[in-house]
Amino acid sequence: MKTVNDFNFKGLRVIIRVDFNVPLNDKFEITSTNRIDAALPTIKKILADGGSVILMSHLGRPKEGPEDKFSLRHLIGYIQQQLNTKVLFADDCIGEVAVKMAKELHPGEVLLLENLRFYKEETKGDEAFAKKLASLADFYVNDAFGTAHRAHASTTIIAQFFDADHKAFGLLMAKEVNAMEQVLTHSKKPFTAILGGAKVSDKIQLIENLMNKADNIVIGGGMMFTFIKAAGGNIGSSLFEPDFVELTKTILQKAKDKGVKVYIPEDAIIADKFENDANTEEVASGEIPDGWMGLDIGTRSKFSIGEIVLKSKTILWNGPMGVFEMDTFAEGTRYVAEAIAAATAKGAYSLIGGGDSVSAIKKYKLADKVSYVSTGGGAMLEYIEGKTLPGVAALL
Repeated sequence: MKTVNDFNFKGLRVIIRVDFNVPLNDKFEITSTNRIDAALPTIKKILADGGSVILMSHLGRPKEGPEDKFSLRHLIGYIQQQLNTKVLFADDCIGEVAVKMAKELHPGEVLLLENLRFYKEETKGDEAFAKKLASLADFYVNDAFGTAHRAHASTTIIAQFFDADHKAFGLLMAKEVNAMEQVLTHSKKPFTAILGGAKVSDKIQLIENLMNKADNIVIGGGMMFTFIKAAGGNIGSSLFEPDFVELTKTILQKAKDKGVKVYIPEDAIIADKFENDANTEEVASGEIPDGWMGLDIGTRSKFSIGEIVLKSKTILWNGPMGVFEMDTFAEGTRYVAEAIAAATAKGAYSLIGGGDSVSAIKKYKLADKVSYVSTGGGAMLEYIEGKTLPGVAALL
């Protein structure tokens, strides 16, 4: 894997696919700068070498061509502030203006192109569109791991217009891939995967692949109730997927055959309505009365999971243990997050990924207490499911 650290960019125009799909408020102010911040080391390396940078990204999901609320010009101020240099802006990502501005770039200058998804050709992986983007630069860098699972024009197709000496992984992309490989290929035992979230159906392939690698798989969140239902438990009105009950039985048998321990929470915090001020009780997870729903793991469960985590040398966490957005049902997720941080302090390698897990680890101010927090939820999931990511493969 060649990264930007393997090249000197003096005198080169470098087009970088970044993931600047950041949240904006109604005043078009950035409410989380994480994705921009993550790309800064790559940009700064190229500029320090004496290269010039062309940044391309998508923002939001524009439906019919250009929309001001999805314009990347709203990001210029923050990017300029972080790079301490003027950022030029092309109000198109292809066409005469973009070509002229790219051609006139001097070493040390930065050009930001307008939203790629103002063109449907981007998501369609259109080759002619990718060729136009490629023509703007001498060198291609992909630093957008969050979109690496999409075979879009700017993430995958464009790479074919650059030879092996003129394309590379950005530093963020390389860190992401290395983190995944640390868990999948170089994991120290015991390896524990903690999977939460609402639906079993979203995690089937993930569970299947992890059964070949993990020693322990912890199931939490809403998906645990499909497993409990499969075991004959009463789950009241808890979320579950009837179409996947039989499949969960198969999964448990496969895990048993492979010697993988699957932990299903033994108790739950239940509520009489899906609200923060609901009446709550703590009961065995397979004994939930009608009209009540499980919204968090219980006390025994969180302690049991904590013990498993603290004995682990490699930890993957994807998905919360309960509805942690509501404080009443956040304790299980918080406890697990703290256990992962404690295990990391003892020398374990911990990888956190998936939107809600990332939100949780940040909510409890533990992001700097774990080994790595992935910036790409969907891309990370597909990588750990064993799939080839088009954006990664295009650079190998």
